[in-house]
Amino acid sequence: MPAPALLRVVPPAVAVRDAPRDVASDHARVRRVVREQYAPVWRLLRRMGLPADLAEDGAQQVFVVFARRLQEIVPAAERSFLFATAIRVAADLRKQASRGSRGREVADEAELSAAEAPLASLDTALDERRARRLLDDLLAGLPDELREVLVMCDIEELTMASVAEVLKLPAGTVASRLRRARQVFGERAGALRARLEGER
Repeated sequence: MPAPALLRVVPPAVAVRDAPRDVASDHARVRRVVREQYAPVWRLLRRMGLPADLAEDGAQQVFVVFARRLQEIVPAAERSFLFATAIRVAADLRKQASRGSRGREVADEAELSAAEAPLASLDTALDERRARRLLDDLLAGLPDELREVLVMCDIEELTMASVAEVLKLPAGTVASRLRRARQVFGERAGALRARLEGER
């Protein structure tokens, strides 16, 4: 779901709770955060193993939670809150899918990156799509606790301190998980490369 469509799903009233406050300001904040953070949240959900259609559902859930808890979240913590919520939402949706309640095939990944340049060749587009599929296959083989830190640090480029805040973990734990994730990912990538070269 494109971010503008999501903006229609999160009305200003969602953020209104008990205390009187500036509803217009709240709504403007929600709209700004959706515009700025929709793409990173959607990418994180995808990299945590959700197919594109479930990632759209998950992104909507993440931003609805954000809107409902708006008054608890200081502006400096918005991204951390969104990523922490996305991690939980991804885990819940994967469990539902594994029980067969929402089993769907992984959708095409053309949306995962920014739109292709208009003059990009078909070969380049196909190569990039294959590369994204291989990346997702490699990530899918990692345990969740390793995949989370690898995606946030090496793909979304968050600092280890930010990831520690998102996951509510000590910085040392994040650092050790990241080292292990990079090692396992490197080993799997090497094995895949060797297999692909052997098939040529």
